[in-house]
Amino acid sequence: MSFVESEERIALRKAVADLGRKYGHEYYLKRAKANEHTDELWAEAGKLGYLGVNVPEEFGGGGGGIGDLAAVCEELAAAGCGLLQMVVSPAICATIIARFGTDEQKRRWLPGFADGTLRMAFAITEPDAGSNSHKLTTTAKRDGDGWILNGRKVFISCVDESQSVLVVGRTEDAKTGKLKPALFVVPTDAEGFTAHRIDMEMVSADWQFSLFLDDVRLPADALVGSEDAALAQLFAGLNPERIMATAYAVGTGRFALSKAVEYANTRTVWKAPIGSHQAVAHPLADAHVQLELAKLMGQKAAALYDAGDDMAAGESANMAKYAAGEAVVKAVDQAVHTHGGNGLTSEYGLGSLLAASRLTRIAPVSREMILNFIAQFSLGLPKSY
Repeated sequence: MSFVESEERIALRKAVADLGRKYGHEYYLKRAKANEHTDELWAEAGKLGYLGVNVPEEFGGGGGGIGDLAAVCEELAAAGCGLLQMVVSPAICATIIARFGTDEQKRRWLPGFADGTLRMAFAITEPDAGSNSHKLTTTAKRDGDGWILNGRKVFISCVDESQSVLVVGRTEDAKTGKLKPALFVVPTDAEGFTAHRIDMEMVSADWQFSLFLDDVRLPADALVGSEDAALAQLFAGLNPERIMATAYAVGTGRFALSKAVEYANTRTVWKAPIGSHQAVAHPLADAHVQLELAKLMGQKAAALYDAGDDMAAGESANMAKYAAGEAVVKAVDQAVHTHGGNGLTSEYGLGSLLAASRLTRIAPVSREMILNFIAQFSLGLPKSY
């Protein structure tokens, strides 16, 4: 593994950063506060091939790995216009279908992922399950050659922007009678599918939803891949989710830090810019260190995942997401503090990041559950839950 990115990755970052600056944070905030989405940015990123860098070339993608997609995600966030749905649609859904989907499913969906014309949400969390996926109650029963799906989901991102949702349900094992996970592609216009937007305190151009699945009838090919391999398929999607969440958080932290550095270099209260004072400079330097460390762990996780080492990638992806969540909260808080009262004004656009950065310590998996994982699987301590 090289600690220096390839020339191709560096060029990709530069091109995406240029696109991000074309839109910028003001564009993002304007859309979010108007209760609108960033459709123009998504469409242009898709047309330029940035949303499909990880899709196999034979289906119109760039043929790269999750590390390339994470670089795209990070650079857009660093420009102040991060695309949350990148964490879900091209990362989780496209990856699962590319690895485990049937040939027909790949031909049907991957080209749309590659150019951004297809968006797919991902639904696993339930009101009474939370982090305990063993308590999922969304069930799928056979109905002739197809399926009938019933259940509820909560905190599902970008449903209204998506044509379909990759739903984690459970089917009954014919031999044991026990329920096991299975993945289904559910069109958002299917009969019995209802989505309700959740009011959030965050300023975001991407929204959260509760889903209700009431006798949703699905064809046989709605089941992704093999019914018996669903657990492996699920984790194949969750590792990219954590890697992408890391990239999104690091990019957001970079954006906040850049604003703070610019302000600290130009704001003069006494005889010199406030950035010359160690009480201002040191916390910003420390935030930079923490963001770079999180980014490096994210790159390690991506390299392991792209190499096919899912187990090692899982450990690194969890560590990276934990580190990035802590780092971005610190970076945003310090950026606001550096600006003083200006940090909470609409003019400087940093206050809106406070809630958004805090979310990275909660989703897509809480810092406590990550520490449980590390304690058990990395340190060999007894299971605590």
